[in-house]
Amino acid sequence: MIKSILIIDFGSQYTHLIGRKIRELGLFCEIKPSKYLDSLSDLDNHQALILSGGPDSVLSKKSPSLKVDISQITLPILGICYGFQYIAHKLGGKIVKKDNREYGNTTIETSAFNILFNKTPRSQTVWMSHGDSLNKLPKNFKIIAKTKNNIIAAITNNKNIYALQFHPEVTHSENGKNILSNFLFKFCKLKKNWTDTNLNNNVKKYLDFSIEEKNPNIICAVSGGVDSTVLAFALSKHLNTKNIHFVFVNNGLLRKYDEANIQKIFKSLKLKLKVIDAQNIFVKKLKNIKDPEKKRKIIGSLFIDVFNNYLKSLKKKSFYLAQGTLYTDIIESTSYHGGKSATIKSHHNVGGLPKDINFKIIEPFKELFKDEVRKLGLYFKLNKDFISRHPFPGPGLGIRCIGNITKERLETLREIDEIFIKYLRAHNLYDLSWQAFAVLLPVRSVGVMGDARTYEETCVLRCINSIDGMTANVTNFPIETLSEVATLIINKVPKVNKVLYDVTSKPPSTIEWE
Repeated sequence: MIKSILIIDFGSQYTHLIGRKIRELGLFCEIKPSKYLDSLSDLDNHQALILSGGPDSVLSKKSPSLKVDISQITLPILGICYGFQYIAHKLGGKIVKKDNREYGNTTIETSAFNILFNKTPRSQTVWMSHGDSLNKLPKNFKIIAKTKNNIIAAITNNKNIYALQFHPEVTHSENGKNILSNFLFKFCKLKKNWTDTNLNNNVKKYLDFSIEEKNPNIICAVSGGVDSTVLAFALSKHLNTKNIHFVFVNNGLLRKYDEANIQKIFKSLKLKLKVIDAQNIFVKKLKNIKDPEKKRKIIGSLFIDVFNNYLKSLKKKSFYLAQGTLYTDIIESTSYHGGKSATIKSHHNVGGLPKDINFKIIEPFKELFKDEVRKLGLYFKLNKDFISRHPFPGPGLGIRCIGNITKERLETLREIDEIFIKYLRAHNLYDLSWQAFAVLLPVRSVGVMGDARTYEETCVLRCINSIDGMTANVTNFPIETLSEVATLIINKVPKVNKVLYDVTSKPPSTIEWE
């Protein structure tokens, strides 16, 4: 049995990023809730312990905790953010609330030499997200890094514990992956035991564990995007396709050529695709709904209604619903391990699902990120151009058409999106962004066209760069490029007279507007 690195999830939005980074480094890891560790013997099958961040304060009586005594653990330990403060607090250090909280990019200065910061600059940028700070060191610990604000950023006991106030797992920590590598390979002296082919093996293991029947009846929800298409192909590789129904629902919230494109893809994969036209049902139900959470829940519920009706037409009793849900969908909607991570927004296929569903949900990708699903698609030798497509949200244009949703406004947004994406492709700019899209705002402004007054709506263009969707930076296109796109949109879409560009990163923003 391969021993894993154990990651204890204290509720951070970034916990699975730790796992992803460790997998990228070639090591097997497992993520468990804090209640997993009942005794020291629970650590027998693990090589190292990592304590994640979380939204709580260790000063709160209700903050998550371990039943085992940290001082009794002999495995190498790495604490991150809340994990840093938990270690310090439990071992006699003093955590205090300070006015100078740190959120976002922060510069730290590391000590002259420490194995954790081996071959990284003395001064480096890291990603901070904390309100409490360490004011007094635990006994036998020393400081190995401080921020420019003189706040303790990293400590060690020179024995088996390292703790970081910052998040090395996010891409904004410029040397974060090197720091994790130093901990795992130089300090823990571990050897690689994981490769990308394990992604496919894990999907198969998940299906074997989750599906009891030999020839299960499965509805595979196909959205037209990368995740659900890779899922469909994975199901066809590991299960008998005779009883798998690949179902695509046109909900009226799609882009201009989505239906035609997905039919073409499935034809090339030699998989039979069932297309259900439910445009009128969705648009009618969303009429006058402005609240984004209500939109997401309505869309999620309607999808289930459509699948339920299709299921009835098949006259089968037992069914599974397969979804291409990713970890990023789950962590924004609910706590993955039942912990205390904050709900950011309900994704239509997670927090947006109704409770009274008539089938079992299977989600083989729920612990994966977008880039890992793309690797899986390439492993299956799917079309590279399709695999590299930008993400498109399950609720579709329903969460990009801000305010009232009408057929007319959706059509306007469809035209804007098509012009924008077509321009990016034509000018070889599409691959410079991880995701590019348009948003239609219910904000009217006065304009002048052809010497006449106009009073039309506003659209927003958004282009971001990311690896996994958990954090994102804005794509810095030249103002000349943006002006050219804006001119094209204004000239071709009569219902819009103002074009804006969103320059907000994630966090503090999310990628989508709703």
